[in-house]
Amino acid sequence: MAMLLWASSFIALKLAFIDYHPMVVIAGRMVVASLAFLFLLPRFRNIRIRRQDWKLLGFMALCEPCLYFIFEALALKNTSASQASVITTMLPLLVTVASALFLAEKFSIQNLTGLGLAMAGGIGLSLGGEVSVQAPAPLLGNFYEFLAMVCATAYTIAIKRLTSRYSPLFLTAVQAWVGAFFFGPILLLPQVPIPETLLLIPTAAIIYLGLAVTLLAYGFYNYALSIMEAGKAAIYVNLIPLFTMLLGWLVFKESFTMFQYSAGLLIFFGVGLSQGFWLKRRGKT
Repeated sequence: MAMLLWASSFIALKLAFIDYHPMVVIAGRMVVASLAFLFLLPRFRNIRIRRQDWKLLGFMALCEPCLYFIFEALALKNTSASQASVITTMLPLLVTVASALFLAEKFSIQNLTGLGLAMAGGIGLSLGGEVSVQAPAPLLGNFYEFLAMVCATAYTIAIKRLTSRYSPLFLTAVQAWVGAFFFGPILLLPQVPIPETLLLIPTAAIIYLGLAVTLLAYGFYNYALSIMEAGKAAIYVNLIPLFTMLLGWLVFKESFTMFQYSAGLLIFFGVGLSQGFWLKRRGKT
């Protein structure tokens, strides 16, 4: 469910960016989500945050939504929703390596080989991107999306540590509130034009992003991280491009070149090669 909602977020963002400045869209979705979480404040009344966890909570929120949404906004201004979604397939491999380093989850040479192949496919996908209305600068946009995946990796590790002490719902609320405080002041900058009238499609997209994506998708993903290993939870990210390409075709009539299809297959092959690690591990247990 989290991956389906996240896939739809690429489409919603592209729709909103047509008429609204990216920072207006990001700030709007965070405000919508934070207001929704205010109704859940009574459920958080008895939560006591340990002093040593404040830095980790701050790091979590800085990675995602703050830096992640900035890079994602820049990505979708320059590349298509489908191309950006394919770059997300590198997240499981990045999380696998980070989990081994910081969570003592094991990985093998097979994982590193898969990571290398997937990253090569990501570079090929970017280099093969053609300039279009939906992707005016695909190489730059795909690079920004990769930086977003680095932030998502750090976020996943932080969440995995925190879910042992705090509920996924509370952590999702923290994200929304920090995001609202972080992006809210950006709206005061003269470089960010505030829309004079509310247009139906971009406004509906912002509300959808705040409720369905920021609230539900992150809630589902954080819950998954609380009951399974970070590497295994990240594997499901591979579903995002499948959902996004279908939605992109339905809404924007997006398509890939043959070279990009080959690069995408290389990414999926690299990710699939790395998943042999999980099969081997289950065999050992």
